Amino acid sequence: MQRTVTRIRRPGVAALAAGVPLAALVAGTPGVAQAAPVTAVSAKAPADLNPRDFVLRRGADRSEPLRALGGELHRSSVDALLNAGGQDKMGHGCARSAAVPAHSLVYCFNKADTATRSWIPQGVTTVSDAVAGERWAGGGRPILVSWHNGGKVKLTFVNPARRTYRHVLLVEPKMRQGRATYSDIGIHAGGIVWYGDKLYVADTRHGVREFDMRHIYDLGKSGDGSTGHPGWVGLHHGKYYGHGLRYVMPQSSSWEFAHGKVGGKCRGTGPLRMSWLSVDRTSSPHVLISGEYCRPNWPQGRVVGWRLDALSGGGPVRPRWGAHLPADRIQGAVRTHGRWWFTQSHGTKRGKLLTTHRTSSGWAKVERRTISHGPEDLSCYRGQRRVWTVAEHPGRRALWGFHAASCS
Repeated sequence: MQRTVTRIRRPGVAALAAGVPLAALVAGTPGVAQAAPVTAVSAKAPADLNPRDFVLRRGADRSEPLRALGGELHRSSVDALLNAGGQDKMGHGCARSAAVPAHSLVYCFNKADTATRSWIPQGVTTVSDAVAGERWAGGGRPILVSWHNGGKVKLTFVNPARRTYRHVLLVEPKMRQGRATYSDIGIHAGGIVWYGDKLYVADTRHGVREFDMRHIYDLGKSGDGSTGHPGWVGLHHGKYYGHGLRYVMPQSSSWEFAHGKVGGKCRGTGPLRMSWLSVDRTSSPHVLISGEYCRPNWPQGRVVGWRLDALSGGGPVRPRWGAHLPADRIQGAVRTHGRWWFTQSHGTKRGKLLTTHRTSSGWAKVERRTISHGPEDLSCYRGQRRVWTVAEHPGRRALWGFHAASCS
């Protein structure tokens, strides 16, 4: 496993330009060198990409219900959440069942979370994505994992220092009869990125949902909050519920595609299916990356990047670059110093790790290695020189990171 990442030379300066820039966009961007137009890397793929397909615009304003919830509920910091009582304890023994490669760093969920078929882990991000110093206010170094169950989404804050973790329910805020409330979010949450105070969550058919780490609410410490009634969410009879969880985190904003709608399957054209997310902090400026999970009989998937600093404004946000993916069934990807890592699923069989880099004519030779069962989203933890992923299958579930020399 380690040999895969340490024997590959880093590409030259030209290849470090993260994919091949979209020619139509780059030509109009001051200070950016011209590059070759996007090139198809598969006979199944269209001949080029249209930058207009990937323009993002900010979604509906949620400031009113978010502000109202802040007046009703007790706000928690990330540090307080990590250190509060009642945490779940990490389990053990998951590396073997998930077939995690040797020399990996592994964290196991408890027996219930490892075995459950109701909740499936998907996205991974770490404090290394969030801040340059890789330490959050208060000293925590958490790893975050998103889960879905078809109609709900939760976020797990893993505290490696204490070998504990806690689930937080992600909710959509709204006003109802003059009172703030919230509801479940029924998305796949296939990828997540923590960047500064923001948490970006992939919404396959609509774009990106945005959350704010400064708006986490502790129902256990709120006079109008309750951790009872696991079947209830939002405001019921004057109290706020979160399916029995102590913490809820309401959506603060969203980014949607400005032109067209996302299809029910990969089409090779039009807005991107947001299957996964990652951030490249080794590029300047930092880039949010997203791509498509596409089946073998569908058109080739695409991968696109946007400047993260542009997402702090009101939009529109134009893509920085884009390309066709080098393979199908891609569950996650991350780029570091021009080196790309992809996870590829193979049903009930063990997944694959693909590594390559971009050249002026497309993808370089792709190296493949068998890894764990059900590998998902990817995130580079620079200080550890490890890339993290999560194995999703019940009974074969693990949060694990492999050594990667270019993740630094």
